[in-house]
Amino acid sequence: MIYLKSEAEIDKMRRSAQLVSRTLAEVAKHIEPGVSTLKLDHVAEEFIKRHDARAAFKGYGSPNNPFPATLCISINEEVVHGIPSERTLKEGDIVSIDCGVEKDGYFGDHAYTFTVGECDEESHRLLRTTLQSLYKGIEQAVHGNKIGDISHAIQTHCEEEGFGVVRDLVGHGLGKHLHEDPSVPNFGRKGRGQRLRTGLALAIEPMITAGSWKVNTLDDGWTIVTADGSRAAHFEHDVIVREGEAEILSTFDYITEITKKEIIDSRYG
Repeated sequence: MIYLKSEAEIDKMRRSAQLVSRTLAEVAKHIEPGVSTLKLDHVAEEFIKRHDARAAFKGYGSPNNPFPATLCISINEEVVHGIPSERTLKEGDIVSIDCGVEKDGYFGDHAYTFTVGECDEESHRLLRTTLQSLYKGIEQAVHGNKIGDISHAIQTHCEEEGFGVVRDLVGHGLGKHLHEDPSVPNFGRKGRGQRLRTGLALAIEPMITAGSWKVNTLDDGWTIVTADGSRAAHFEHDVIVREGEAEILSTFDYITEITKKEIIDSRYG
């Protein structure tokens, strides 16, 4: 069921998305070689609590194997859903951090891939391309287009740069639930799929690899890794479909203020 949001609902979603953005920036202050991913998770959990919100990921999933943490922290060949632990970050790693919150009954869901210290140029190119593809997808999230227009824009840009586009994982709608219809694949054909209408809320999130698009799931039942061991990047924004130009509810501005790093120059910040 596709549910279009009212302006009052979008205001609430905007506040949730902005809280996720600020949470990721708070975590960014602590990203350095030697820090454990569990410490980063504790930083996020306390920040969310202080702002009277709930960590959306903690306890999510099957009752037999609920996700145990506030953040999904995925390092190098881990694509998404990595579980925080005593594992520490190392110089040259790339680390994707995905965060969700529920505040006043509405969800925000937002991700960013960080470099840890100095990374090799191919990793930088992977991050640049993935982030560029996110914005190319967002450019297509306008009233009258179709889901396939978003998907095609992401896929085309990444594959032209020689990167793999994960097929098994997709973006999604969101609002009163963390995951709502429609699904938003990062691959597809123009003009196919659900027609976009003003007020539709989407979490657009390219998951791109330096090698094959194929992935595997680890024995923990959560962590998704590239099948060939290549590195992966993941960026995500919360977006409202509008006439002419999509509205981005989340922002990376808080992160760039902390890290002083611009992965790409973009009018979106």
